[in-house]
Amino acid sequence: MFGYRVPAPDEAMLISGGRRGLGGAPFRVVTGHGKFVLPVFRKVRFLTLSMCEAEVTETCVTKQGISLHVRAVIAFKVGNDQESIINAGQRFLSDQEQMSVLTGRIFAGHLRAIIGSMTVEEIVTERQKLAAEVLDTSKVEMAKIGLIVDSLQIQSIDDGNTGYIDAMSAPHKAAIQRQAQIAQAQATQASVEAEQAAARKQAEYARQTAIVKAEYSAEVDRAQAQASQAGPLAQAHAQQEVLEAQTELAQKQAELRQQQLVAEVVKPAQAEAERVRILAAAEAQRMKIQAEAAASYDRVALDRMLIDQLPQIVKEAAGGLAGANVNVLNGADGLGEIAAGLVSQGLTILDSVRQNLNGQDKDRNDTGNGGNSGNPTALLQLRAGKGRSGDDDGPVDVD
Repeated sequence: MFGYRVPAPDEAMLISGGRRGLGGAPFRVVTGHGKFVLPVFRKVRFLTLSMCEAEVTETCVTKQGISLHVRAVIAFKVGNDQESIINAGQRFLSDQEQMSVLTGRIFAGHLRAIIGSMTVEEIVTERQKLAAEVLDTSKVEMAKIGLIVDSLQIQSIDDGNTGYIDAMSAPHKAAIQRQAQIAQAQATQASVEAEQAAARKQAEYARQTAIVKAEYSAEVDRAQAQASQAGPLAQAHAQQEVLEAQTELAQKQAELRQQQLVAEVVKPAQAEAERVRILAAAEAQRMKIQAEAAASYDRVALDRMLIDQLPQIVKEAAGGLAGANVNVLNGADGLGEIAAGLVSQGLTILDSVRQNLNGQDKDRNDTGNGGNSGNPTALLQLRAGKGRSGDDDGPVDVD
């Protein structure tokens, strides 16, 4: 609409002309909304409220007399309050670029003053402290011209060719380099250990893989071997079972045949042998009884015959002395001794015949054979003869 003006969000509209509503200000300030402006009677200008930047590059001398080249960047803007806009509008409305130039100069002065009260070590190590002190000292002056500082950054500090900062940082550099070397060595060692561990794991994995493959291969081979042997093994087992059944059948048949043989042959043979043994024993007993009876009868008959023949034996013996040349030394006693000797010889012959008969009876009982020697008349033999005479008065021997 004609005569209606609206400022941008980052601008302040300054309306000059007229005296109502100024409140002692040289112009009316409008922000955030529009306003009707009478043409010709009112004049409208716009002041930026956006962020501005100023760069400061200054050579400063420290408390130790060492020159430092300092570079800083200041971020500032016009304040949002009406007083700051009026102050900034009165100073920079016609040439708003001067805000950055003036701000840089203000901060350069304060920067030189503050650095001159500090050492190089403090400046290098405490940059935030330096920036805070510069902001505090410049805040009042910046407010007077309607500006506020949002931040101050010390970007670089250089001592030129003096080498002070390098010398100051040498121990730290050495320590840092040492730490860096240690860290690098540790990193290298860790890398080598990691590689070795990875190689060991890979080798272990390869070994386990080979073992598993070998086990699988062996299992497959065993399964194939078992499968290939299953038929022959089954046939062999079947044949073995058949042979075992045949063997068991043959054993049962042999046991049955043995029982049949025992029943048909052995038992009858044993019974026959027992019968024969019993008959033989009975026959032997019968013959023994008969032999004992015959022997008893023969001994009685023999004794009777010997007794009957004893005078004849003595007579024959005495007859043998009839033609002998006998010298009797003791007379009647000597003849009595001769007669007694003849009778004694007869009795001796009788005892010998009895003993011979008893021995033959024993042999006959042992052999079971009774011969002609059982005849008592055949057992009696008497031999009588004349004795040998060595000279005329030798003794007479009777056999």
